[in-house]
Formats: sequence, structure tokens, C-alpha cells
Amino acid sequence: MPLYEKFTGRHRDDFATLGDLQKNYKLNVPDNFNFAFDCIDVLASETPDALALLWIANDGTEKRFTFEDIRRLSVKAANFFIAQGIEKGDMVMLTMSRDWRYWPVLMGLHRMGGVAVPATYLLTQKDFEYRMNAASIKMLLTTPRFGVTKAMDDALPNCPTVKKLAVFGGKTPNDKWIDFDAEWEAAGEKPVARNNVKSEMMLMAFSSGTTGYPKMVWHDFTYPLGHLMTGCFWHRCEPGGLHFTISDTGWLKSLWGKMYSQWLAGSAIFTYDFDKFSASDILEKMQKYKINTFCAPPTMYRYLIKEDLKKYDFSSLKHCTTAGEALNPEVYKVWLEGTGHKIFEGFGQTESTLCCWTGFPWMQPRLGSMGLPAPGYRMIIADENGKELAAGVTGEICICTDEAGGGKPFGMFSGYYRDEEMTKSVWHDDLYHTGDTAYKDEMGFLWYVGRTDDVIKSSGYRIGPFEVESVLMEHPAVTECAVTGVPDPERGFAVKATIVLSKGYTGSPELTRELQNHVKKITAPYKYPRIVEYVDALPKTISGKIRRVEIRSKDMGNAPSEGSKD
Repeated sequence: MPLYEKFTGRHRDDFATLGDLQKNYKLNVPDNFNFAFDCIDVLASETPDALALLWIANDGTEKRFTFEDIRRLSVKAANFFIAQGIEKGDMVMLTMSRDWRYWPVLMGLHRMGGVAVPATYLLTQKDFEYRMNAASIKMLLTTPRFGVTKAMDDALPNCPTVKKLAVFGGKTPNDKWIDFDAEWEAAGEKPVARNNVKSEMMLMAFSSGTTGYPKMVWHDFTYPLGHLMTGCFWHRCEPGGLHFTISDTGWLKSLWGKMYSQWLAGSAIFTYDFDKFSASDILEKMQKYKINTFCAPPTMYRYLIKEDLKKYDFSSLKHCTTAGEALNPEVYKVWLEGTGHKIFEGFGQTESTLCCWTGFPWMQPRLGSMGLPAPGYRMIIADENGKELAAGVTGEICICTDEAGGGKPFGMFSGYYRDEEMTKSVWHDDLYHTGDTAYKDEMGFLWYVGRTDDVIKSSGYRIGPFEVESVLMEHPAVTECAVTGVPDPERGFAVKATIVLSKGYTGSPELTRELQNHVKKITAPYKYPRIVEYVDALPKTISGKIRRVEIRSKDMGNAPSEGSKD
């Protein structure tokens, strides 16, 4: 039976209806739960030879790891950290791109009680300085690629808490760094004793917000089980299957789709360690390795659909999902026509797991909808005072955490590390305020509008950027777009569209009028962009989300706040 049954008491197919799932889905978690001991060791005992990880290097090299391989290597990793003086609660930054070592290393940290701090290789010296000092990082473990060790070396003189440096790949950049591979091999396989309770810190991630310095979001040892719903129900992973989520391990999205819940479902994880994203390359890998379940952010789907999808064999593909930002209906439509598969949306944050989705077995996607709250999450649409709003009224998405509603959901964060004031500003009166806006329809489905600071107020209307962007995306001239408000003396704000054009199109007054008329025909005329700007690329966070704040700041003659590029 799939491992997740040990914690839910039921197979996912035993739930007869949506109501049955919402009412009876419960998790039974021991007080000292630790994913490495309670999941990896069990999988290694029950299915030692089953494929756990299929890793493809940028040059095409393949490596296959069984669950017994992951168990054995993670024990060695735990002993490596102990030998380096890492103790329970110490912060270890992992900047490992998509390297195969990440999986046993993370499990090794879970085993010995160190706190994993994922970080993307795209960070600069200044980014590393901020993170190392804010979290009091004790050890760095990193890839030799992308110039990461140089950026870290440049940051180190200003980061006094960092005591240990390790790089893998067989070559150290200077004598300050140790050879991880050699030390890992020498670490041995001495059993490591479990030393945690479930409420202690296991993982700390820096948020990818669009304004201000990144917040430090910490999760306890129950976080992996909060993702049980992600892989087993939303991704629809199956025993013996192969799941592919496109994500750098520096982001928590990788833990949504490249780690915990896929293994809970008995599925293997596919990882392609590419240097540069290529839509045709990704599609070729999906065909060659017969991917069964697939997840990518809307940004990448937008580029995938520009390829000739009919050229590829998707016969092994069974289920597709997306998260990270709202999915444009045009992307959904083209993907469905090209592959035969619908895209099921999900919503969550660094602070949560999957908390709203369209992956229930008894429902189909409602095009453009975020779906319904996931079991374990009770969500409302609230006004600025936290009062629940009626259906059809836009407000902030809030998660209820009162004891009557079940308390803090599994997988929800425990707070912002070292920032109690920030934690209380978003989580008070038994409500966690997500900062995202939506409205709920009469059937309870949520419909995304935008971030609270993205909504445009024009001539008394409240206009969500996503709905205008979705209409523009239907036009063949538009590859990507961002809709923002610019000050207007008569309207308060006017709607502006910043557009990346498709190949073969050139910005012109004629094209601008065509796009404006296109919007007027499909949605309410007051929403059309009165200003259109054509650009080569949109400003984005490191994680790929569009930074509307940067466009707004530029239009208002202000530079974005220092340190806000995450």
C-alpha cells in the first residue's frame, strides 16, 4: 500500500465523495515525526529496490537511485554534518541547483536535526550576505557551477556566523572550502539517533515576495505531511510512476514537487539538471523518459505552448498541474489542444502547502478558478477587518487557524524567524492574511484577482490585473504581459499593459489599437489598457514571478526599494 495510508488510514480512492474527503481526511502524526526515519527508512525497508530518483545531468548523463540508496546516502550525509560540528538547530544553507546530492543531503539534515535553508544559485554577493547574517548560517554547501562560490567568498568577510564551507564536484575553489564528496564518502554509516519533536524547526526558507527584503519563513517537522495532499491528490502520483516538477531546489516549490509527497505516493521523482530553460528540450525529455505526471509554473507553460506540441508523444502523460501564479485561460486551452491534458491549478505560498486546488477526483478544472480549499485548510474571503465577505465580493484570502476549525493546518508555517512583529501583522485573531485577493462564487470556488497592492482602482472600479492579462494572452501577438495602474488626473489610475511580443510582431500604434479593441470585445470596456508599452522582457523575481511593483515604481519615477528584487 502507498506509504501515505499509514498517516491517513485510508487510500485516496477510498474517499467516495468530495464531502467525504473534506469531512474525514485526517492525519495521524507521532509526536517525534521525522520524514527521514518514518518515511525514507520505511520505504527502504518495504520497497528497497524501487526507483526513487531519476536524475539527468545537463550533458545527458543519467543516474538512478533506489529508496535504499537514498536511505544509505542520507545516513552518510547525517554523519558528515555531525563530523563537521553541525548540531541540532544549526542553520545549513543548501545552494545545490538540481544536483542529485540534494535529496540525500536534505534527508541527512532531517536525521541529525540540522535546519535546512534552501537558496537559489541565482543569488548575488549582496543576497548571500543578507541571508547568511539574517539566519546566522553556520555552514554552506554549494554547487561549483554558476559562479556561486565566488559570490559566497565575496560575502564571507561580512558574515561572521559561517564556520564551514563545502563544495561538491571534486574540485575546491580555494583552501577555505572542503571537498564534500570526499568527506561524505569518509563519513561512514553509523546509525544516527532521532532527536526531534514534531514542533521543532526543520526548514527555513526565504520568501520570494515582490516588495521589501525576503522574509524568513520557518516550518516544523510536520511540513512534509502537509504536502501529502500535493502529490497524492493534486499531482495524482501513483506507485511506480514518474513525476516531473520544474524547479530549482533553492525554492520551496521543489519540495512541493520533487521530494516529500511524491515518495509518500510511491512515485519516483524525475529531475533534469539543465543550465538554461529550453521549452523544446523540456518537451523532448518528457517524451523520452515517459513522464506520467507533470507540474510547471504558468511562466514555463507560456513558453511550452509556443512549441509545436503535436510533434511530441504525450501518451505516457496522465496528469498536469500548475502553481506559482494564476494560469491564463489561453495557456490552458492551447496545452489541452496540443497534449490532450487539462491543467489543474493549485494555490499556496512559502508560508503554506497546497491550500486551494482543482485536483479533486470528483471535479474538473473550472477555467481560471483556483478551485476549492484543500482538506485541512479552512479559507475565507475577508475585508480589511477580517470579516467574511459574501459571494462575488473581492477581498483578501485568509486562512482560519482557530481551534474550532482544527487549528493550524499541517504544512503551514510557524512564523517569520526573528520577526515576531511581522508574524503578528499577518497572523492575528486566528486568521492568517495571505496578501492575495480573490472572490468566491456561489459554489464556493475561488477566483484569483491579484496581490493586495496590485489591484487597480480606476474611475471607481476595482480592476484585477490578472483578468486583463488573461484576455491579452489570448491574442497571438502577446507572449507575456503585466497589467498595472499608472496615476491619471481624471481616473485616479489608468490601466497600463506592459507587453512582450511574440516572434514576428512589432509594436506599433496599429497593434496597440488592435489589442485595446481585443480587450474591449472580450471583457468590460472600462478594463481595457489605455496605455500599452512594448518591452523585450518583464521584470521578475528570482523565482520567476512578474514584479509589477518594479513597473509601477518606474512609471511613478521611483526606484524600487533596496533589496526588493526577491
